[in-house]
Parts: sequence; C-alpha cells; structure tokens
Amino acid sequence: MKETEQYYLRQEEPNRSCLQALRSFIMRLDEHITESIKWGTPCFSYKNRMFCFIALTKAPKSPYLLIVEGLRIEHPLLEIGSRKRMKTLNIDANVDLPIDIMKDILQQALGLYTMGIIKTK
Repeated sequence: MKETEQYYLRQEEPNRSCLQALRSFIMRLDEHITESIKWGTPCFSYKNRMFCFIALTKAPKSPYLLIVEGLRIEHPLLEIGSRKRMKTLNIDANVDLPIDIMKDILQQALGLYTMGIIKTK
C-alpha cells in the first residue's frame, strides 16, 4: 500500500472521508497533478512544483486546504495568518465540501502554473 493511501486510512472519521474527497477533487483537476507525502501530509504538485497540501490542524483536528502560491490569489475565504506565501481554506468535515469555492480557488492557483507565472520543471 502506498504511503499516501496509508495517510488517509490512519485518519478518523469524518476527517478520513473529507480528506479522501478533497484528494479526489484535486487529482481530477489536471492530469499533471501528482501526490506525495511531504512533512507528513499529502502534497499535490503540478509538473513537479508544489501546488497545494491537505492537512489537519493540531487541535482540534480539522481539515484545511493549503495553497502554496496563495498570496497571489484573492478570495474572501482564504486566510494568510502568519504565513508569507501560502493561504489556507478551512474545511468543515461534518458538512458537504464547498465544491464551488474550492473549484474557484484551485482553478486560480492552477492557472498560475499553466500560464507560466509559476515556472514548472
């Protein structure tokens, strides 16, 4: 079993289902998106450049989507916190995923790579 699959299976419900749905949504965005584990959490890359992460907060364990080039994206639900480059979108694992919001944010982020603003390898 892959390390990425093991990560999801270790999570408790409802986070497990939520993270797996996020994973599926991200992987369907583009054929050039790949998944690995970096810093103990799922990392999604576009043509070998880090694109986004899905992770859990320390306490309480709640899912969030971390956009690597979030500083370049404007969306009212994205939070920068103390980060200089990345922004997060908090996800409630107990309700349906905000598909339209995620699609808007992730398409904006993906556009940075596909248009060459973020150079890929």
